[in-house]
Amino acid sequence: MRDIAKFINGFKAFQDNYFCGDEEVFQRLRSGQNPRALLIACSDSRVDPAILTNSAPGDLFVIRNVANLVPPCEDDGGHHGVSAALEFAVRVLLVEHVIVMGHSACGGIRSLMRGEFAQARDFLPRWVDIMAPARERVLRELPDKSPELQERACEQAAVLVSLDNLLTFPWVRERVETGNLLLHGWYFDLERGELLSYLPQSGQFEPLVPRCEAG
Repeated sequence: MRDIAKFINGFKAFQDNYFCGDEEVFQRLRSGQNPRALLIACSDSRVDPAILTNSAPGDLFVIRNVANLVPPCEDDGGHHGVSAALEFAVRVLLVEHVIVMGHSACGGIRSLMRGEFAQARDFLPRWVDIMAPARERVLRELPDKSPELQERACEQAAVLVSLDNLLTFPWVRERVETGNLLLHGWYFDLERGELLSYLPQSGQFEPLVPRCEAG
């Protein structure tokens, strides 16, 4: 129960900040939300996008799932939570930016690369199969590298797979082509504490916010 007490105390601090102190933020948000960016992140407890970007309530529309994946557009009558949230952000909220943010030490990527989903047969194997092209590319291009380097490469390649999959949604592609929507690929290196961004010109992830120097 100690963790639950921590969460309750955390909400009390949030309440003190936004409802007992400066109430302006939620006075504005009560009538609706108007975020300018959608951030698609991993469910990993270490990479909360609001904390990483120091965002206030109302700043970000967020989708989180295992390995920060975007599935391709599929109209098969199934229940598609990520696609529904994406559609709400793009077609209803009219966000201007979609950011796919991967991260280092991703358990979903590691399990995919090492074939460790033997005990998870219901939903995980089919879900992570979305990034099979990333795994195949890494094994093809870096066959002799260490597992750690291959996993890092796959973490970044999976971001590119999701960016490609975003463009399979016609209403995403249309807004991108008209210049009303920008797509971004980010990578948070939690070992080094830096943020990288994919640059199509170089085909590489380059530092967007480099690591800070101690002292």
